[in-house]
Parts: sequence; C-alpha cells; structure tokens
Amino acid sequence: MSDVNDTKLNSVIFLLTGLPSHREAHLWISILFCFMYVISIVGNSVIVFIVKTDPSLHEPMYIFLSMLAVTDLGISITTIPTILGIYLFNSREISLDACLAQLFFIHLLQCFESSVLLLMSFDRFIAIRNPLRYASILILPRIAKMGLVAVLRSMIVILPLPFLLKRFQYCHTNVLSHSYCLNQEVMKMACSDITVNSIYGLFTKLLTMGLDSLLIFLSYIMILKTVLIITSYKECLRALNTCVSHLCVVLLFYTPEISLSVLHRFGKGSSPLLQILLGYISLLLPPLMNPIVYSMKNKHLRVKIIRVLMK
Repeated sequence: MSDVNDTKLNSVIFLLTGLPSHREAHLWISILFCFMYVISIVGNSVIVFIVKTDPSLHEPMYIFLSMLAVTDLGISITTIPTILGIYLFNSREISLDACLAQLFFIHLLQCFESSVLLLMSFDRFIAIRNPLRYASILILPRIAKMGLVAVLRSMIVILPLPFLLKRFQYCHTNVLSHSYCLNQEVMKMACSDITVNSIYGLFTKLLTMGLDSLLIFLSYIMILKTVLIITSYKECLRALNTCVSHLCVVLLFYTPEISLSVLHRFGKGSSPLLQILLGYISLLLPPLMNPIVYSMKNKHLRVKIIRVLMK
C-alpha cells in the first residue's frame, strides 16, 4: 500500500499558467521576458562584481547592496526558466518534487531579501543618526553576523514548507495560477485538510515580511525625527536624499508582494489575469529595477558601473 501511495505521490504533475494569449503572441512575450532576464542578470552581476573588486566600495551600504543583488540573481534564476518554458516551448508541466524545490527557493530568497531591506534601513538610520560612529558600528565582522542571522532565520522559517506539502495527496485539477510554484497555490491543490499549512503560511508572512516591514516603517519614523532636528535645510535634504533609493526598493518589493498575498487569501472572486500580472510584478520587477534605481541615485556607483561596461 505504501508503494502505491509513493507512486501516486511521485506521479503528481502540476500545470503552470501563463498570460492568456494566442500561440503567436507567445514569442513576443518570451522576448520581453528574455530582455528582462538579461537586464536583471547583467545589472545585479555588475553590482556584485564592482562591490567585490573595488576597495572604495567596501562600505556597509554597498555590502548590503551586494547582498540584495545576489538575492535578486537567485530569484531570477529560480523563476525565469519555468516562465520561458511556457512561452517558448509550451512546457507547462512540472513534477511535485521540482515544484516543491522551486517554491522553497522562491520563498527562501524572498524572506532573505526582506531581511536585507531591513538591514539596509538600519544602515541608513545609523548613517543619519550617528554619522561619526557609523564606520565603527557597522564593521565587516558585524555585517557578516547580521547576514548570517538573516540566512538562518530564512532557512528555519521556510524549510518546513515543502515537507508540510509533501505529506499531502493531490486530487484536484492541479492547474496553478502562476508560471511558477508558490506555497499558497500548491496547498490549495491538496485533497486533505490544509488548516495547518494555511496557519503556518500566514505565520511565516507575519514573522518575516510583516515584522520586517513594520521595523522598516519604524526606522523611517526615527530617521524623520532625526532629520527634523537638523537646522540646515540643505543638510536635511541631503540626509533624506540618501534614503530615496532604499525607499523606492522597499516599495517595489513590498507593495506587489503584500497585494498578491491579500489576493491569494481573500480574493476568491478576483480576476485570474490580475493574479498572474501581480505574480510577475512581485518576482520579476524588483530584480530588474533595483540595480537601475541604485545606479541612477548613487553617482559614485553609477561612475563605477559605466567604467566596467565601457571596458
């Protein structure tokens, strides 16, 4: 009996969903995604390379930025292959094990990215609140420990997800709403009680992105309180200008992700097209835009990037 159950479990196939369009339009959609993929990979790789090789960029802000770039590279590599497979080869099928592996890495990397954004807000707070002690507070060993804690937290919180999903029998249509696997999508395909998974999924969101976004919000309140004390108008603007890039990246990451989470939990009658579009925005837009935002707002980094690209 156990062998029969194992066979059924291993033969579970999910069908991924792309944008509803004619086959002729798939080529143009795949070209768009290829372009976004290349820009994301090149942009984030260049940032990691520059920060690693240029000693003048071995500062806390740029080290956190390189962490963010590595995370965005991981998200792009994890999601784009199945997306392109749908539009280029009409390959919609994905096995249970491959699906669980993909959703594990997607949620792990998103959780880590949320942690990195929190660390970056802490970096901006220290830089504005205590600029004279900035370099002595955020030393390299301390940054490494903060990064390690973020990785361990992500692993501990996300690791149970695939094991909780692996124990189910799947007897529904198994057609997912996105071009990749997500925990909240896969668990809906189970023909068992998913109460535990649903509660744990909500717990992981609140513990990671919920808590991180709250702490980021509080850090910006503290930053504003500090900036308002500054008597010089120019110095006040200069201090706030150092936060613009991070604030844009935070909005790019949390806005679509929170919207998608709310839609999955409470939007039962929502449009499938809206879910697909929000899914693409939440996972593809941050890796694409983060290098662009930081290179546009940071002149020092922009000059270094131009020098590398011109060689």
